[in-house]
Amino acid sequence: MRNNLFRGVTTAMITPFLLDGSVDYDGLRRNTRHQLENGISSLLPLGTTGEAPTLSEDEKERVVRTVIEETRGANSKAKVMVGVGTNSTSKTIHNAQQAQAWGADALLVVTPYYNKPTQEGILAHFSAVCAETDLPVVVYNIKGRTGINIETSTLKAMTVANRQVIAVKEASGDISQMMDVLAQIPDLAVYSGDDGITFPLLALGGQGVISVVSNLLPKQVVEMTAAALDGNFELARQLHFELLPIFKAAFIETNPAPIKYAMQKIGLAAGPLRLPLVEIRPSSRPALDKVLKSLRL
Repeated sequence: MRNNLFRGVTTAMITPFLLDGSVDYDGLRRNTRHQLENGISSLLPLGTTGEAPTLSEDEKERVVRTVIEETRGANSKAKVMVGVGTNSTSKTIHNAQQAQAWGADALLVVTPYYNKPTQEGILAHFSAVCAETDLPVVVYNIKGRTGINIETSTLKAMTVANRQVIAVKEASGDISQMMDVLAQIPDLAVYSGDDGITFPLLALGGQGVISVVSNLLPKQVVEMTAAALDGNFELARQLHFELLPIFKAAFIETNPAPIKYAMQKIGLAAGPLRLPLVEIRPSSRPALDKVLKSLRL
């Protein structure tokens, strides 16, 4: 298998904000330490969960540098993957080169959104990015947000053309497609992009998860994932079903609104969201509160 840097759990980190809307960097440091103390394999700032499109360039740099400094300062073996993808190839290349300069270990590159390139365009986009950075690249396939799916044949061609492509974050929701990727591209690590599909994907040969829920419950998500990766599927299945209610509740509204609400409820740094996202509706809160109570949080 290609360099499997992110085997296990990668937390797609939220960006905590203060009430005045500025980034809560002290809270970010606390959250990073909390993740490391609970066995997370790696951290992902500037992903969808981190509300990256709403951050200024200065904020993005400081967020990434803060996470990296905290991780290195803790003498942790954890890696830092940085989300750099946009729907502009030149902008994505710029972001990738910046992340490399800041000290990232790898890049998460999403399928270009809104402009909906053809499969040939997707391949050309990723090849262009790989040509301009030395870092490993994790492809992010999420049709629900980008409007276009990366077909398995395209992903395979991408891995042949670019040795830097080490993994795919699969958030298509299509378990059949994930099986095709596992079968047809056996040297490519496949990470779940949906918490609720992590266990079945690991049972099929997946290598980990890029998780939203681990912002809230890092230890528990690590335990479930580790059990599955160790082949203890009975324990992993038990832990999966224990976590399933929060896997579902974390997406009752647009991510990361529910997970930030839950984090605030238990005293973790989260704060408000930035427009166009808003806090979860009052009508959604009782369901999430019920799940948190059942988990004794």
